[in-house]
Amino acid sequence: MNRDMMAKLAQMQEQMAKAQEAIESRVAEGTAGGGAVKVEITGSYHVKSIHIEPEAVDPDDMGMLEDLVLAATNEALQQVQGFHAEQTAAMTGGLDLGSLGIPGLGGPGGGAPGGGGSTSNRAARRNKR
Repeated sequence: MNRDMMAKLAQMQEQMAKAQEAIESRVAEGTAGGGAVKVEITGSYHVKSIHIEPEAVDPDDMGMLEDLVLAATNEALQQVQGFHAEQTAAMTGGLDLGSLGIPGLGGPGGGAPGGGGSTSNRAARRNKR
């Protein structure tokens, strides 16, 4: 490779590292039950916090609380996937790289790790085997 190409590649790597840091520092917040349950997830898919209002806790209906936590978590995960999609679009100039099957870019074989809904889809596929 020539020096210009190497310099461009190094610059791209630096831009990608900065973009990844920016995504990881972002926090998505999902809510459910009119704000009775709030979940915060970082751009690196780590659950930062879960807050549950006391009135959301009914010992006779724990299933509803579980559903609220699940809904808030999935909402936050969808936002994080949006962070990644925005950054990917910005870095690729809008090219659709998802069809390449690269993890984190959407499309067949892609998708962000731990993304909303993908866990249940994986479980469903596993159960079909």
